[in-house]
Amino acid sequence: MKNIVIVGGGAGGLELATFLGNKLGRKQRANVTLVDRNQTHLWKPLLHEVATGVLDAETDAVSYRAHAFNHGFHFEQGSISRLDRTNKYVELEPVIGQEGKPIVVARRIPYDYLVIAIGSRSNDFNTKGVKDHCIFLDSPDQALRFQNRMLELFLTFAENNALVEIGEDDSQQKLVEDNKVNIAIVGGGATGVELSAELFNAAQHLSSYGYGKIKDGHLNVTLIEAGDRLLPALPERISESVQKELEELGVSVKTQTMITEATPNSLITKDGTEIKADLMVWAAGICVSPITQQFDGLELNRINQIHIKETLQTTVDESIFAIGDCAFLLQKDGKPVPPRGQAANQMATVCGQNIVALFDNKPLKDFSYFDKGSLVSLSKFTALGNITTGKKTSMTIEGRLARLAYISLYRLHQQKLHGCFKTGLIILIGRLNRFIRPSLKLY
Repeated sequence: MKNIVIVGGGAGGLELATFLGNKLGRKQRANVTLVDRNQTHLWKPLLHEVATGVLDAETDAVSYRAHAFNHGFHFEQGSISRLDRTNKYVELEPVIGQEGKPIVVARRIPYDYLVIAIGSRSNDFNTKGVKDHCIFLDSPDQALRFQNRMLELFLTFAENNALVEIGEDDSQQKLVEDNKVNIAIVGGGATGVELSAELFNAAQHLSSYGYGKIKDGHLNVTLIEAGDRLLPALPERISESVQKELEELGVSVKTQTMITEATPNSLITKDGTEIKADLMVWAAGICVSPITQQFDGLELNRINQIHIKETLQTTVDESIFAIGDCAFLLQKDGKPVPPRGQAANQMATVCGQNIVALFDNKPLKDFSYFDKGSLVSLSKFTALGNITTGKKTSMTIEGRLARLAYISLYRLHQQKLHGCFKTGLIILIGRLNRFIRPSLKLY
């Protein structure tokens, strides 16, 4: 029986493992194995909600092991360290426990067909101090780190306000004027924009949960973008509308502003301006882990993406596929397939069909990316975007309709993983939790 190994349990990787497990694993036509460094899966576009506590990662995360059991594939926890194309195996690093000791040794996983779906991460462009002083939002662990730091800042704010109320001298009055929560976000893409809005939603809830009276001006959010506008992937009119909405919330938007250094409590711009911040997030640009350089001669581009053909097979080895953000494929118009969630989903579908076709001795399909549009959610306040209605036409939507369309993207991902019935139950449980759980995760 042939071995299919999928490295990376993101949106595309997990959907692919689910499809192949149901199609080939359950029928004993292949051993399907999913490899990921984490034990659970969380849809990456939701990480900004985890960061603010609006979403509880422990409630919404999918256990890889349980999901594998239910869908006919195997799960191996670990990070890939090497690829041997001659002997057809991937090598995994040991899994280290909380006490710093190896709990699972290094392993070699043989494959007949390999799919690389390791996604991407934020690109700091080697900017001085960013790795040391900024938080990235590439994983649930990083999002939880942000949330813990955010809660600490709001708790300090509340304690300072409580001290001020005891006395009335000038020094205490100055303290209340300076008592602010300063957060800076670098990157005017979807993550930066959605996180900015979600922070104001979180602040409203924290005011009700004993974190002090957070009024206008107490939360100081600065959103920094090197380009000339926010959300460059969206039409300019939507970018302008999003910026207007954010500024009305209280976000200080700075476009055409390049960051050249991060210090413990500030960001330094190219012109030498210092932007003070107690908490800094870097969400600008993407790159792929340099581990791809250890993938035994696969063709890479400058940000370590793997070159692939229209069939999603790599250019130098037809037994290896790559999908999602880590894959580089030029479209017929000469532009690369964008590193977006919908591209990963579409690639997962075609890749699954092509691997099944190999088992059935049928011809492979070429991948053609269809841009369904882009949506951005400004928390509970509003949502905006455009959806494609034809090959060359699109429609701009906003408000409640855009919010429903935005939510439906996640529901479609859940439907591919769990099916319609279970997804319906998940939605029902989510609605019940609104009455049982606090509006914000506070720990």
